[in-house]
Amino acid sequence: MDIMAEKPQNVAILEQLRLGIARFELVSSPVNSISPSNSVAPSFPFSMNRGRPLFAKIGPMLRAESPALRKAEHYKVQKVTGDGRCLFRALAKGMAFNKGIPLRPFEEKNDADDLRMAVKEVICDNGKERRQYEEALIAITVEEPLERYCRRIRTPNFWGGESELLVLSKLCKQPIIVYIPEHEHRMGSRSSSFIPIAEYGAEFKGGKPKKPVRLLYSGRNHYDLLV
Repeated sequence: MDIMAEKPQNVAILEQLRLGIARFELVSSPVNSISPSNSVAPSFPFSMNRGRPLFAKIGPMLRAESPALRKAEHYKVQKVTGDGRCLFRALAKGMAFNKGIPLRPFEEKNDADDLRMAVKEVICDNGKERRQYEEALIAITVEEPLERYCRRIRTPNFWGGESELLVLSKLCKQPIIVYIPEHEHRMGSRSSSFIPIAEYGAEFKGGKPKKPVRLLYSGRNHYDLLV
């Protein structure tokens, strides 16, 4: 019996997004579902641009298979302080690490706050620049009004996630890959390996590529760094 098929369609969509086997994509015209199982909803319209409607569709993230079927990778975990800045701290720490620059605690905190405020300036303070980040805008406004988001992101303990990674990967021209512990998707596994579930800024791998920053999502609203 297909358990997923018995669920209401919106619940199935949210579950696929949560598991990392699907993501939002923007297209300029309506399309049918691209899911092989046809359990993912067709596209639906948004009016993010004046005079040019956009449509959101649910598509596969990374590869079509589930996280449990992806090849595990091996890294060391660098713990990040869990003060609400963890996503921004991990990203700042990772970009510095890739350049061979160690960050002292106060530098890591300041760089994290700079990244958060960079997102705020792009999304909240510059209407013209904001239009370049439509995918992030959809991810934000699906959950809350933009005005409320812009109030929250000004606070130091703002929790970052999908929307902020969409912005910062493009703003910093930085490939970012998010992982989960292997044991979360492999029953009985006690491995310390990690499985990639999402990738941002893949377009910046070409030419003179930047090393990706690898983030570990614990499932408890916390990010650490993988090196």
